Amino acid sequence: MASNRPAPEAPEAPTSLYGTTPAESGTWEEWNPGEDTVRPVRGRHRVAKQSNGLARSSTVLGVGLIAAVGAGGLATAQQKPPVSISLPDLPDLPDAESLPGIGSLMADEDSAGEEHAPLSSAGVTETDAAQGAADAGEALRARILQQAEQQQADAVVEATDAAEKAAAEQAAAEAKKQQEAAEEEAAAAAEAKAKAEEEARKKAEAERLAKLAASYSLPTSSYTLTSTYGQAGTMWSSGHHTGLDFAAPTGTPVKAVGGGTITSAGWSGAYGYRIVLTLADGTEIWYCHLSSMTVTSGQVSAGQTIGRVGATGNVTGPHLHMEVHTAGGGGVDPLAWLRNKGLHP
Repeated sequence: MASNRPAPEAPEAPTSLYGTTPAESGTWEEWNPGEDTVRPVRGRHRVAKQSNGLARSSTVLGVGLIAAVGAGGLATAQQKPPVSISLPDLPDLPDAESLPGIGSLMADEDSAGEEHAPLSSAGVTETDAAQGAADAGEALRARILQQAEQQQADAVVEATDAAEKAAAEQAAAEAKKQQEAAEEEAAAAAEAKAKAEEEARKKAEAERLAKLAASYSLPTSSYTLTSTYGQAGTMWSSGHHTGLDFAAPTGTPVKAVGGGTITSAGWSGAYGYRIVLTLADGTEIWYCHLSSMTVTSGQVSAGQTIGRVGATGNVTGPHLHMEVHTAGGGGVDPLAWLRNKGLHP
């Protein structure tokens, strides 16, 4: 705290021409201080000790102000700008510890190690503290409840999403299952239809062959198939067999395979005795190596005997050599042709 400079002393009373002061001479002149007689004093004036107790009252007021600031709490002090407080240096001031209500605020040597409540709690009652604690607890409780509600909402959303996902997966699985069942049913229906169509086709073919079989006949009986169509060998001048051989004893009856006209009958070189039967569609049936010819011209019907099995021409034993030629003259497999007519040699 800054000390004030002492007030200027009054000028000495002027002496008289005779060396006496006004007090001695019994006369005084009035002194009026002015700029010329008084030098300026910087700082605060020092207040002289007064006997009426003014200085002590000022000290108590300053200390009381400090106590009031502490009691108001740091919150109020932080909200307002700092205020500079200065007290005059007064001599013979009483000790602060002896002042009422102040001594308890100051620590002495015996209580130097004791802990004191912070100044910011001064003036705060237990009710206020309890109210503050209650407010903080209520805020914490509200926050916990908010977090719990948020977690519950998140759990509901997650459960809803899981349920929707499970429902979608179940619906997809059900749709796939239905699709697979429909495909299996369609496949079974298609298979049944194809089977029915095949059975119908076979039935129609059997009926057709039955009708054809009634119109056609095998060329002989009691036979054994030996050489087939297209078989290679040096025994044939063309290098391969051109017909189908029915091995049978000499004299076995040879029949017309279908109704037609005998267009040729006689000796034919390597074929021996040969009969040519021309059917209605122009197909020619050649009967070769015959031992005899029963019918040599005219119309014949299916199953009618037209000759006998023999071994004439280029042969190694008795058999019927049968060839089938289309209307164009090309040779075909006699076995396949007979089967197409419903005959199975």
